[in-house]
Amino acid sequence: MAFSPTHSENDAEDEITVFENDRNGQGINEDELVRKRSDSKIKKLRRRLSEGLRLSLPTSLGKDQTLENDHIDAVLPPEELPSKPVSVQKTAVRRVHSDITTLQTPQPDILPVRTRERLRRTYSENPDDERRRPRSVSFTSPPESPFGKMNHYHKLELLGEGSYASVFKGISNITKQTVALKEIRLQPEEGAPFTAIREASLLQELKHANVVKLHDIVHTRDTLMFVFEYLHTDLSHYLEKYPSGLHPHNAKLFLLQLLRGLKYCHDKRILHRDIKPQNLLLNENGELKLADFGLAREKSVPSHTYSNEVVTLWYRPPDVLLGSTEYSTSLDMWGVGCIFGEMLSGRALFQGQKGPSDQLNKIWQLLGTPTKETWPEVVNYPDYAKGNLTSHHPRQICSVIPVFQHDSIGEDLLKRFLRYEPKRRISAEDGLKHPYFQDLPRALFSLPGRLSVFSLPGVELVRH
Repeated sequence: MAFSPTHSENDAEDEITVFENDRNGQGINEDELVRKRSDSKIKKLRRRLSEGLRLSLPTSLGKDQTLENDHIDAVLPPEELPSKPVSVQKTAVRRVHSDITTLQTPQPDILPVRTRERLRRTYSENPDDERRRPRSVSFTSPPESPFGKMNHYHKLELLGEGSYASVFKGISNITKQTVALKEIRLQPEEGAPFTAIREASLLQELKHANVVKLHDIVHTRDTLMFVFEYLHTDLSHYLEKYPSGLHPHNAKLFLLQLLRGLKYCHDKRILHRDIKPQNLLLNENGELKLADFGLAREKSVPSHTYSNEVVTLWYRPPDVLLGSTEYSTSLDMWGVGCIFGEMLSGRALFQGQKGPSDQLNKIWQLLGTPTKETWPEVVNYPDYAKGNLTSHHPRQICSVIPVFQHDSIGEDLLKRFLRYEPKRRISAEDGLKHPYFQDLPRALFSLPGRLSVFSLPGVELVRH
């Protein structure tokens, strides 16, 4: 899709503030206000998406082609057409064709004022000019846009179900393209969830080979459906096939793609906030894409209301487990380290079962219990005094990830991901520059973001 909308810096907290202010006014129905605002947001998102779906036009028109009345009627109501025959230039026809292709609903009276005025001028200029002999031009009606309506998609099978959304494998009835349909159930009194609106807004900005592509939004009375590109599995299911860990080369290519996607997001000041294997989708070629931006936030939005209830427990960094809400891109990088270790060992590094305290204890058991000397800021976190910090000495990471017995460079990179102090945790950009990737083709690191790493000759997964 060829549009590049600018995401508003207002997120959920800003919207809530607006709602609170309006609610305090006179005569405002709160439920109706929420419903209208959420519907308005969805309409704006769909309008932006439709701009990217303009269908291409023929480069030339034949002399014997004619513009039929039904094509004109699709743009202007019959009573607004000029009464006299007029000549039409090819450039004008292309404008009409473009306006028809971008019209998403059949009602002719919703055209923007500027478009309607332009069409009137096109068909009413110089009606008496004899040098411009009237002739008619026609072309085949443009194919219907494959996006925007519920009946354009057919559900094939249920892929997963959560508390407020279900994901189906589907197919476009127009293009026959396989898609993933994320259907969010709406509550009539609440409207569209803020998390869904935020996810759609952010994904419209993110156009990268390692970020899942949002094709369309379909909004009905009872559901909000996101249409994504379809990828056949995720990293979690993929790892189940390799209980002893992935081949080191494959783990390196997956890590490279994860860092590419996160660097792109972080450069746009977007935090994913839920990095885990289930949210990393894979296709048959091994392309990895970041998905599920329901918890994502723009770091550029001023806020003092960040939550520490982010990131699935096993991939949550210790500073957030201790109650910190002052986090940045380092939040995602801890999760990258956990996934890196999991790909090579075949199991999650830190498997807490009884909440944050147990999760912290699992981290201390491998990396050692922090002290005021090794992590001076630890005493400032809200839950530091509450925790029962059992003393543990750090273990050798190669005792958990045997491949590091012969790969000290890979072990060094993992340690940089898993540093306790957030400000010392390696960034996605610096991670891509680490010597761990030095054996890969240098062209990978200057590859445009929209191109897959597998577009380069010789870059492929090892079959094992």
